[in-house]
Amino acid sequence: QVQLVESGGGLVQAGNSLRLSCQASGRAFAVYHMGWFRQAPGKEREFVAAISRGSVRTDFVVSVKGRFTISRDDAKNTVYLQMNSLKPEDTAVYYCAANFRSSWSPSLVDSWGQGTQVTVSS
Repeated sequence: QVQLVESGGGLVQAGNSLRLSCQASGRAFAVYHMGWFRQAPGKEREFVAAISRGSVRTDFVVSVKGRFTISRDDAKNTVYLQMNSLKPEDTAVYYCAANFRSSWSPSLVDSWGQGTQVTVSS
C-alpha cells in the first residue's frame, strides 16, 4: 500500500485560498486514483474531490465545484487540492486518499493520510 502525508492546512478568512498537498510513498503512486475527503465535527467523512490515474478525469462534490481544483504530479508522488473562495462551511479535517479502484465509498479506500485541519473564519 501507499503511505500518505498531508500538509498545507491552516486558519484562513472566508474568501481566501489554501492549497493542500499530499505526499505519497511506497508502491507506485501513478497506479492509484487519488482523492480528498473531509470530516467536520459531528459529521460523517465526506467525499470532496478525486483525480484518476493519468489525470484523465476529475470529480467534485457539488458544494465545491467551481471553487476547488485537484491535480497530481506523478513525478513528485504528490496530489494537490487548491481551495479558493473558502467558506466557513469548508471547515473540516481534510484527508488524502488513495484507491486502486475508482469507487470512492470511504469503506473501499485503500489508504488514508492522517488528515490536516482547515479552519475558515467568517
